[in-house]
Amino acid sequence: MATTSKATWIWYPGDYEIWLGNKMNNRRTERGAFFPPFWKTDSHFVTVEFSTVVELAEAEEVTIAAEGIFNIKLDGKLQFGMPEKFLLPAGKHNLNIKVWNQATPPALYVEGKTVYTDASWRVTFEDKEWIDESGKASDTSATIYMQAGAWNFGREERPSLYKLCREALPAVAVTEADGGKLYDFGRETFGYLVLEGVEGDGEVAVYYGESPEEAQDKAFCETLDRIRFEATTITDLATGKAVERTARYVFDNSKALRYVYVECEGATPAGVSLEYEYAPVTYRGSFKSNDEELNRIWEIGAYTMHLTTREFFIDGIKRDRWVWSGDAVQSYLMNYYLFFDSECVKRTTWLLRGKDPVTAHTNTIMDYTFYWFIGIYDYYMYTGDRAFVKQIYPRMQTMMEYVLGRTNSRGMVEGMTGDWVFVDWADGYLDKKGELAIEQVLLCKSLETMALCAALAEVEEDIPTYEKLAAELRAKLLPTFWNEAKQAMVHNCVEGEQSEAVTRYANMFATFFGYLSEEQQQQIKHSVLLNDEILKITTPYMRFYELEALCVLGEQEAVMGEMKDYWGGMLREGATSFWEKYNPTESGTQHLAMYGRPYGKSLCHAWGASPIYLLGRYYLGVKPTKAGYASYEVRPTLGGLEWMEGTIPTPNGEIRVKMDKQSISVYATEGEGVLHLPTGGDPIRIECGKELTINY
Repeated sequence: MATTSKATWIWYPGDYEIWLGNKMNNRRTERGAFFPPFWKTDSHFVTVEFSTVVELAEAEEVTIAAEGIFNIKLDGKLQFGMPEKFLLPAGKHNLNIKVWNQATPPALYVEGKTVYTDASWRVTFEDKEWIDESGKASDTSATIYMQAGAWNFGREERPSLYKLCREALPAVAVTEADGGKLYDFGRETFGYLVLEGVEGDGEVAVYYGESPEEAQDKAFCETLDRIRFEATTITDLATGKAVERTARYVFDNSKALRYVYVECEGATPAGVSLEYEYAPVTYRGSFKSNDEELNRIWEIGAYTMHLTTREFFIDGIKRDRWVWSGDAVQSYLMNYYLFFDSECVKRTTWLLRGKDPVTAHTNTIMDYTFYWFIGIYDYYMYTGDRAFVKQIYPRMQTMMEYVLGRTNSRGMVEGMTGDWVFVDWADGYLDKKGELAIEQVLLCKSLETMALCAALAEVEEDIPTYEKLAAELRAKLLPTFWNEAKQAMVHNCVEGEQSEAVTRYANMFATFFGYLSEEQQQQIKHSVLLNDEILKITTPYMRFYELEALCVLGEQEAVMGEMKDYWGGMLREGATSFWEKYNPTESGTQHLAMYGRPYGKSLCHAWGASPIYLLGRYYLGVKPTKAGYASYEVRPTLGGLEWMEGTIPTPNGEIRVKMDKQSISVYATEGEGVLHLPTGGDPIRIECGKELTINY
């Protein structure tokens, strides 16, 4: 959708993202029934004023387009009509354009030789102005202005019409099955089913499946469609929507699938295909090694990320198709090592936050609120985009006010009415009562994040407040939860008493957040992380963090074995994308079940792609040490491999790393880097634009 013009469509920041996210989140269906999100849904401001100051050496004509009806004020004077062309006179002028639109977010596009809409324009949804009895307008204003939200659409590509890309995808195999036909598209995919050349009148029933079992189980498959063909019309029986009959019918709603089972009663299609739908992302990261199974894990992880990267980062493509904060924060990290799509991170962050007043945790989940905070500073470190932090900071403030308003007398959080304390899907009892150690660790990191972001947003008065709260909570973590006999943090405290339970969650987060001493880290490694008697993690979601903690502790060889067992295990079960959950002790159709439903599990879930991040961050060993890769470090580790090579995207370039048992080569196109050798010693400077090769 990019354009060569300097002009962009602009809107109130977050409004377009919320509106677009509402469209996407409300596409979910369950067996033909509409299934909206179960958290508060916000909407856009219906009237928005856009303003800028222009200083022209000569008069300039601008073209104006708007999504909505609009007026123009020049130096406070209302202009006639809604002109497509407008002449700005020479000199310095205040230009204000107010747009109203109830249906879609008010948006504006102005293009001239030197005057054009971009993120530098100021926007507000309120005037806070008045006129006194003499007719005089107020001299002062409490109006709150923001910098405009923007996305690089062309003038004719109105934001409300934005759609993802599509391309034709044929089935790779068709078989007769129980009076119908089973179509196999070769691998997990996503898009709009197409019926070609339907003859006769009657109904066509379509049953979708990520497995052949699901597609052919008409009673329990998660998604289905029923269409009636008549002489002149085609009717979707789920929605009642009727359209004029044509030779080619494309279903209204996209679905996730690998298999489609089609049954016909009277109406018979000549063929069935798919319009594959995808976001036009570019694979900027890469990884390859001597281990072909590991290479395949990276490739399937990248494909999983591609499928779940849409207008936003979503959880999975079959069931929810929603934006969840816990899933998203992992997608952000994987994205930085694969696509480096900064705009998708920002859109997702705006959508998850929604608007004030805050009435519940993000997605109603306590821990997901904390991930939302943490993801913002991560974004800044990878991209260097301080302007975004400044824009989102007011909503960080009100979100944190909500959190702090629900803390107990000890400054800790406990599940309250309306809170979903999630943590993980565990194959075993997971107590959610009292003060959970993991929640306090995440809250502490969120408070530290608030202090850092307050500095970036130049809200100086907030910095000491959040630093103090973070320091006070951090000082309580180990006295409250550390159990010397167990050499670990216990899972929770109820009414001031430590529980006997030890789980992996708080221990692994405290490890890579740096909340533990070196001695405590080593104790946790053996008493928890490498201890099979501790409740095992069976979701890729928390395996992401478990393996990250082990990498921080230098256990890359052990992690390599875990990746090959766990993600390799999914490949050996025939996975073409990575799953929401994998338990190696299960077999056959047990792998398809979840939530008490035989096909409830998502077989394409964003959090399943974590090897993308782990391999880039802890094997190729690249991470920014100053915002936007102004400086970075490379700490490559083979972790049992013979050799590896890969590319890490940066905001404006890339870092390439090659390593075998004798040498390391690094080449970077931006930033100041240092290479840390696995043999130790002083770091070696990496000169931008010159390949560094070291034998060790």
